[in-house]
Amino acid sequence: MKQFSYVIQDKEGIHARPAGLVVAEAKKFAGTVTIENKGKTADLKRIIAVMALCVKSGEEVIVRVDGAGEEAAAAAIEKVFRDNL
Repeated sequence: MKQFSYVIQDKEGIHARPAGLVVAEAKKFAGTVTIENKGKTADLKRIIAVMALCVKSGEEVIVRVDGAGEEAAAAAIEKVFRDNL
């Protein structure tokens, strides 16, 4: 399992556009990808689940990737977070 944490920089938090980008990237990989915020966990491949976390600017999220290609998946997803959130 690979994981990384990221503090959301976008002043609107995780809203629809960047959530869609992150979900699209996560769906490219076969393994399990989850996001955690304030003790709640969601499937990063489901946009409604991600939006339901209501992640605000300045909050830290933890992304966990488990399964085939987890190294590449974690790196690609982390890049989407850095570039868009």
